Amino acid sequence: MGSGGVRAVGVAALACVLAQPALASRSSSSAQQHRLWVEAQGRTLHQQRSSLAEVARKAMPAVVSITTRTAAPEGATAGAEDEPQKGIGSGFIIHPDGYILTSAHVVAGADSVSISVLNARGEAEEYEAAVVGEDERTDFALLKIDAPRKLPVLKLATAERVQVADWIVVIGNPFGLAHSVTVGVVSYKGRTDITPNGHDADFDYLQTDASINPGNSGGPVLDLQGEVVAIANAVNVTGQGIGFAIPIDIAKAVLPQLKEHGRVRRGWLGISVADWSPELADSLNLSRRQHGIVVTDVVAGSPADEAGLRVGDLISGLDGKPLSRAHALRWAMSTRQEGHSVGLHVRRDTKRFAVRVRLGNPPPEVPSPSQVAQAKGTPPAAPPSTLGASVEDLLAEADPGTHSNPLGAFIRSVQPDSVLGRAGLTPGDVVFQVNAADVSGRDELVGKLDALGPGSPVALTVRRGGKTLDLAFKKP
Repeated sequence: MGSGGVRAVGVAALACVLAQPALASRSSSSAQQHRLWVEAQGRTLHQQRSSLAEVARKAMPAVVSITTRTAAPEGATAGAEDEPQKGIGSGFIIHPDGYILTSAHVVAGADSVSISVLNARGEAEEYEAAVVGEDERTDFALLKIDAPRKLPVLKLATAERVQVADWIVVIGNPFGLAHSVTVGVVSYKGRTDITPNGHDADFDYLQTDASINPGNSGGPVLDLQGEVVAIANAVNVTGQGIGFAIPIDIAKAVLPQLKEHGRVRRGWLGISVADWSPELADSLNLSRRQHGIVVTDVVAGSPADEAGLRVGDLISGLDGKPLSRAHALRWAMSTRQEGHSVGLHVRRDTKRFAVRVRLGNPPPEVPSPSQVAQAKGTPPAAPPSTLGASVEDLLAEADPGTHSNPLGAFIRSVQPDSVLGRAGLTPGDVVFQVNAADVSGRDELVGKLDALGPGSPVALTVRRGGKTLDLAFKKP
């Protein structure tokens, strides 16, 4: 080998020797970066936990436990069942003078409402509360207590502040366990295809995996700033980690009327609407190229009728703002009072035009089957079952024209926050199936429920007016 070859080998060997410290340096730098990343993640997790704990600690004094008592129904047999029925729920203080926000179903039908508030020493103080106003449609109630001092409050924010996967804190009174704290994330925003309490809603629900149990209803759902973004409302008893809350924006829209009038005075447009679908378009002979909120019915003599709206019209906007969902239009109408003038953007065939409608006074509601039965002198209902409802055999005249088969179990009353109440059963419902098996009357319903063991899944098929609903829960 010549001297040139020796020099080449020497240079290569020197390059390898010089490269080894560089490789070691890069490996050490990579390990250090990974260690720093892990430490940063640990600090972030610790900060999040500290934030959640701080939110709960600061909010606790403004969260209240609610206990309701309702007299036993007339005709109840002597014994334990003639004792007043007790219900539990949650709420939170929104004004230092003692105004409290909760869910309407917590206090519905109650003869008395008592509130437990923590004082500065962490001791519980009891107060009797007055129901200032309630609204079944949004499931909100405003209460008032007279305390000898100014009370701590929670600030009402907006549900727009939280997004899917954001942390939230829920505080309430589940199963009577006052000031229980659960933590979770926002699982979904904008649920509209559910009826957590058996009522059709005109607004979106917020879904969370934070534990929500009977007694949590009316409690606050807080963001990491400690402000209320929603109100705990219902849980899917057949699943795990599926709870629902109503955005606080809905409560803020009705609170002024609850305080001033005791109820929500809604204007009436006089139309039925539905989301556009190919099937609906075909049924109304509409072009599939034209989308919008579909007018499916117009009440004769209603404000909409007088303004010239027709079945098949497509509504695309309200007061200059675009709308694409039927429930959004219904909610917008429900927040406007009688006499309010609204502008609708309408498409009919190839024509686009605007129409202004002055909202009227809603017509009287059609009496429920329970009201019909009471008016006809129906015998007293059977005493409440252990699941929290008074049941009787269905009378044909109490459920006129809703089903060809008059058999079923008629629900006379439902105890607030009971198992059946939380599942969505309401007075006037007719249960005609349990777990897909037909029910002929009260005794068969009670027998089928009694035959199921604790923890068994229960699916009730219910008629409510002209609708059929499926309500599910687990037997306690």
